[in-house]
Amino acid sequence: MRLLLDTVTFVCAISAPERISKRAMSALQAETALLELSAISLSEIAIKQALQKLMLNRPDVLRGIEDLRLRVLPYTAEHALTLFNLPLHHSDPFDRQLIAQALSEKIPIVTCDEKFSLYSGLKVLW
Repeated sequence: MRLLLDTVTFVCAISAPERISKRAMSALQAETALLELSAISLSEIAIKQALQKLMLNRPDVLRGIEDLRLRVLPYTAEHALTLFNLPLHHSDPFDRQLIAQALSEKIPIVTCDEKFSLYSGLKVLW
């Protein structure tokens, strides 16, 4: 099963895995899970690191991707075009792009953000 990790989920997975729910951790550790991280999350982490809002650097991120055996999911025009039909339940532009990507790809997203569940058709795992 493909699973898209929200940025916060990825950060927790590499720096504070105890913060991830038991249900989400079980899904992430399942043998059949194909874990994906959006290229959008990489941008978000880099921007927040530059603004000193997050203390992860490039080597930390690369090591996390490798350790968790993540596939980086490119952000495409199809994903971006999905934003046109997305209700404004969430104002964070990074999260909106992740939501559009998960909807477009028809894959669940692993997140603790309760606002994600407001989007019809989006499967949220936590």
